[in-house]
Amino acid sequence: MKSSSPLPLLDRRRCLLGLAAMLAAPPVLAAQKAAPRTAPPPPALWPAHSAVPGGVARLSLGPAAQPPEVRTRVNGADVPVLVVGDAIEWTALVGIPLAAAPGDASVQTGDRRLAYRIAPKRYSEQHLKVAPRTVDLSPEDQARYERERDHQAQVMAAWTAPSAALRAGELQMQVPVPGRRSSSFGLRRVFNGQPRNPHSGMDIAAATGTPVRAPLPARVIDTGDYFFNGGTVWLDHGGGLLSMYCHLSRIDAQVGDTLAAGDPFCAVGATGRVTGPHLHWGVMLNRTMVDPALFIGG
Repeated sequence: MKSSSPLPLLDRRRCLLGLAAMLAAPPVLAAQKAAPRTAPPPPALWPAHSAVPGGVARLSLGPAAQPPEVRTRVNGADVPVLVVGDAIEWTALVGIPLAAAPGDASVQTGDRRLAYRIAPKRYSEQHLKVAPRTVDLSPEDQARYERERDHQAQVMAAWTAPSAALRAGELQMQVPVPGRRSSSFGLRRVFNGQPRNPHSGMDIAAATGTPVRAPLPARVIDTGDYFFNGGTVWLDHGGGLLSMYCHLSRIDAQVGDTLAAGDPFCAVGATGRVTGPHLHWGVMLNRTMVDPALFIGG
């Protein structure tokens, strides 16, 4: 049998060029395997940093064997600030009043002042129609409101030592009730044509009777039926971190009760000054109402 004829010259050149290209090509698969893996994103910090009126400033205090003591001025009073972290780094969580002017601010830690800057923020405006008696108060209602305001001031001054979990920075809150956010924090409200204080919490639309659950471990420190807020519960989470729940149809807890995160303790309603059933949820830090959205995901 005759052997097959050799490849034509052109075909042999093509084979040689192909082999050379294969040898010169970079080892793609090997390069892919050798490429360093992308590090996972760091865990989110709660509350989120937002140094604006109604926000929370996260201020690094550096390393220390024990948590430093930090204080701030609120309405002329010297108020302790929640400090979280560990010996590697401590962080002060400073609630900024809605009425704070943009610009330079500071807190006191030991014998030094720690400066930070408050950025401006513009909140939206909302016009609402409510019962006239809840806007133009009678003498009796005004007296009742003033008594309740003084009592609430005592509740808001509550301070207990933070738990180990809170000190470690476990501050992400569960949303206390499912539903649509019907009104956001900081909204400038006009009732029956009359401007009033900005909205100091988050409104969540839900049906009357919907259970409300604790967003963090807490102790019940106040319950009551108030002129503007209707059925109300205050929770103490420690370290000057409080939360309030208003317009309730039912209160299933008593002062002194302890709650785990997720425990039901009251129900949505339409009591007090409202236009319909919803939960008004407020969060307070160092006697300052701050935006609850900073403590939740999404």
